[in-house]
Amino acid sequence: MINKLLIANRGEIACRVIKTANAQGIKTVAVYSEADKNAQHVKMADEAVFLGPSPSKESYLRGELIVEKAKELGVDAIHPGYGFLSENAEFANLCAKNDIIFVGPPASAIEAMGSKSAAKHIMEQAGVPLVPGYHGDEQSEAVLKGAADDMGYPVLLKAAAGGGGKGMRQVWNADEFSQALNAAKRESMASFGDDHMLVEKYLTRPRHVEIQVFCDTHGNGVYLFERDCSVQRRHQKIIEEAPAPNMSPSVREKMGEAAILAAKAINYVGAGTVEFLLDEDESFYFMEMNTRLQVEHPVTEMITREDLVYWQLVIAEGKPLPKKQNELTLTGHAFEARIYAEDPSNEFLPSTGNLALLRTPKETDVVRVDTGVVEGDDVSVFYDPMIAKLVVWGENREIALKRLLSALSEYYIDGVSTNIDFLKRVAGHPAFVSAELTTTFVEKHHDSLFYSAASVDTHENIPVMALLALLHRKKNAKDAAKTPSVWSGAGAWRANSQHSESLTLLCDQKEMNVDVKHQSEGVTYSFDLTLDDNNYNVTGSIADGVLHATIDGYKTAYTFSENDDEYTLFNKDTHSKFTVISPSLGDESNADDDANFSAPMNGTIVAHLVEKNQAVKKGQPILVMEAMKMEHCITAPYDGSVEEFFFQPGELVDGGSTLLAFSSKEADEG
Repeated sequence: MINKLLIANRGEIACRVIKTANAQGIKTVAVYSEADKNAQHVKMADEAVFLGPSPSKESYLRGELIVEKAKELGVDAIHPGYGFLSENAEFANLCAKNDIIFVGPPASAIEAMGSKSAAKHIMEQAGVPLVPGYHGDEQSEAVLKGAADDMGYPVLLKAAAGGGGKGMRQVWNADEFSQALNAAKRESMASFGDDHMLVEKYLTRPRHVEIQVFCDTHGNGVYLFERDCSVQRRHQKIIEEAPAPNMSPSVREKMGEAAILAAKAINYVGAGTVEFLLDEDESFYFMEMNTRLQVEHPVTEMITREDLVYWQLVIAEGKPLPKKQNELTLTGHAFEARIYAEDPSNEFLPSTGNLALLRTPKETDVVRVDTGVVEGDDVSVFYDPMIAKLVVWGENREIALKRLLSALSEYYIDGVSTNIDFLKRVAGHPAFVSAELTTTFVEKHHDSLFYSAASVDTHENIPVMALLALLHRKKNAKDAAKTPSVWSGAGAWRANSQHSESLTLLCDQKEMNVDVKHQSEGVTYSFDLTLDDNNYNVTGSIADGVLHATIDGYKTAYTFSENDDEYTLFNKDTHSKFTVISPSLGDESNADDDANFSAPMNGTIVAHLVEKNQAVKKGQPILVMEAMKMEHCITAPYDGSVEEFFFQPGELVDGGSTLLAFSSKEADEG
């Protein structure tokens, strides 16, 4: 019987587990690091215990300390969530040795699936179909490359101990193999402490389809249908859906039975996910088994109306599965979009900072937001940058997709870069609407999914931007004035002259000059604007962070965020950023060349890929740094050479630090 549950995790999944535990009358204990001392999961739990400094290895990965704290607090069970210690066999064993229930599979099952190469051998013996590949212990580059040459390119290099896309590289020809192998091994060693690699044939048009399985201690096993997770970036999922579109009932049944076969081959208990590659001819191949609850489990909950965390707790208590296979039903369609703090236009570089503005769509029976943050929280450099999971349901795929697009249009975040606009482009793409899904979806449709801000016409938003800037300035002046004064609130007021001014806005790297004539003041202000010989009458007011605007008689409302004359406007049709330029500032000088070699964020130098003064070509990789569990490669902007590396491999660097000095070929020759 579980009366007290410790959640050995943080953020969204910790909050998710706490909600179900509370509903079942189970007391909860949160754990937290220095960075998370004010986090939402800490506030939601009945009790919370401090683990240590912010880095994961000094807090959330300290299994012995977590078990020690659990014993001190009289905890019956530990739920590991996903990530961190969720697939750590030693931690599962440690719980068992201390008579604490581990809400997950036995350590033997984790060990069996923990190595991708060992898992392949087990699945082969169990009769589960496999992708052709090399899964051997010999790890010399010659052997690995020989296997790749034999099976033919393209191939996929995968970390045997990997997950989440870490330690994975596509190799399209023999010339790329050595560099890709070295990068994959480095990333694997940094992420998992193990650089053992697999080589598999890379299918060019596969779908990533996974089966949710549950097994109990009484020998029962069921599958709760499938999820399509094909749309990915950097081998990490972006949008998941259930059920998989255009999947026949016979293939669903065969894949489900294969998943149960895989689970029973390792005497599995609890929630697990068996991942397959589904080819165009409907043949499917085992990829791996995740021995934990998946990030995308809510889409399965939406189509089955089952609480999967509740199922986990029931099974952990030694009870039979809540339902048999023939009692499970599949109803409607669901999508999950992962909201990340990242910059899709810059290779999805993670973004950190304060969530200055956070507005989510209204939650209903068909719209759900799973998150661990609120407005004012920080996105830390120490952990995965996922902000939330937006989940929607519909009676069919078409209705669910419309709800997804609508909900994304009502999700407003400022303070960090996010992937929300990118998600809208993906979900609204004709190929996605038509369910033409493959794991190369993003690469295939790159040009239509990634386009420069300069290609977007923001001219129609300039009158609204000018109105917001003018109203916000007046509001700030009034708020700051202790005594009402014409000087504090007048803005562009001048004695014996018409109340007018010129406003300069910077939007998408374009300067827009707007002539302003002030017409009236009060609760609602009115202005006449002139922009490129076009005239606009604009009126509006600000209340509770919302701009109510009327442009030439057309009324609309915008949520907005402001920071030092930098504004962001949001509504269902608009996400625009602009800056008010002060005339006194003048033109800014161009950034120097060092800006090209600045650390994008706090991180660690991994490797120098060239020597000092070595001639390099434009685009050639010259340095690798790791930040937020991902490698970032610095490349040469033009032909030249590195004059000096300012940081050595293993050293920590702050975001914005200049990493190296580089000179052009012309300068060298001069």
